[in-house]
Amino acid sequence: MLKTPKISDVKNKTVLVRVDFNVPLENGHVADDQRLIATLPLIDFLQKHAAKVILISHLGRPDGQVMSEFSLGPVAKRLQEKFGLRTSFVNECIGKSVSEAVEKLEAGEILLLENLRFHKEEEVNDARFAKELVNDSGAEVYINEAFSASHRAHASVVGVAKLLPSFAGFGLAQEVTALSNLLEKAKHPFIVVLGGAKIDDKVSAVRNLSKLADLVLVGGGIANAFLQAAGFEVHHSFMGQKAELNVKIAKEILLEHQTERTVVDVHDQKQASKIPVPRVVLPIDVLAAKNGQVKDEKNVLKLQLLRNVKDSDNNLDLQYLDIGPETIDLYEFLLSKAKTIFFNGPLGVFENQLFMKGSKEIVKAIAKNTKRGVTTILGGGETNAVINQFNLRDNFTHVSTAGGAALEFLGGEKLPGIVVLEKTN
Repeated sequence: MLKTPKISDVKNKTVLVRVDFNVPLENGHVADDQRLIATLPLIDFLQKHAAKVILISHLGRPDGQVMSEFSLGPVAKRLQEKFGLRTSFVNECIGKSVSEAVEKLEAGEILLLENLRFHKEEEVNDARFAKELVNDSGAEVYINEAFSASHRAHASVVGVAKLLPSFAGFGLAQEVTALSNLLEKAKHPFIVVLGGAKIDDKVSAVRNLSKLADLVLVGGGIANAFLQAAGFEVHHSFMGQKAELNVKIAKEILLEHQTERTVVDVHDQKQASKIPVPRVVLPIDVLAAKNGQVKDEKNVLKLQLLRNVKDSDNNLDLQYLDIGPETIDLYEFLLSKAKTIFFNGPLGVFENQLFMKGSKEIVKAIAKNTKRGVTTILGGGETNAVINQFNLRDNFTHVSTAGGAALEFLGGEKLPGIVVLEKTN
């Protein structure tokens, strides 16, 4: 179990906190506050106990170059104006300017340092850079509150943790507990809903979860890859930049579970019966159009996929852009049988109103299941965008802001940022 800070660990001390403020900026302003909000309980704890709070983060991929569009200055401004936090900012993360800013810092005040990735040493876990982060900030304690960055062996995640008394932030510990319980203690039936554009960036998670779950319901670009792997015509549907690889992975997963079935109870007014359902469940109908930018509903087709046959013309100018109404009904029915649900990735091009229904109805169904006591865990950047768009964020057991880190964790991989905390503890 990861060790989180007690009052005696931080009281009247200078605390270096690795946060993930890799947030979207629009016209120089923070466009999504969720990752800022996630840090507030820890910041409040530190302020109440007279700690000097120094926040460090990356933003974007500046590749070791100073680029104004990736400055964390707007984030400091947002912390002040939206959340009323006494926050100052320095446009460096090491050096004399940092030391001078820390000297002026009063107990309970916050200093946000500039983008760590303006230094190429950050991403290669340079020991000297880690030491400068510690020495120039005068830090006495280190806290990692950036679970979403903990799958990277970077200086601010691993190097610094080796140099100071180190702790897991409250949010990071909560993430690890929730995802660990999903892997080790999930109540069955355990149903996974997987969407998004491609499989290749979540291979380990898909493989691992398909072994642990009773059912895996697929949608989005992932479903297109699975459909083609199963022999269905998908025309010109998007299957990720590495379409051939994604189909290969999908085929391997289908073959691995081809003989497995989950028995589902079906009740109607006259009788009760049980039906066997394949471990990996594919859409039985889809909404298709020329592309995801189509605006007129007249140009959207509903296609049945109930027969495993090739279309006679495989060059139709069509893409599958959402799961269809019959698939929505099927998935909602299966989810009603669950005791644990994990959802990752939209089930269609939800940014377009014509193709948002699948994602909307399924997350609404998951929220409904939360109310009846089902453990519901959602994760990933696009997943967060979906639930924010439909104002459903507070309707689930746990919502992870992490993307790659959560998927690697669920794939059974050891995250460097977590391993180092376990060793230092």
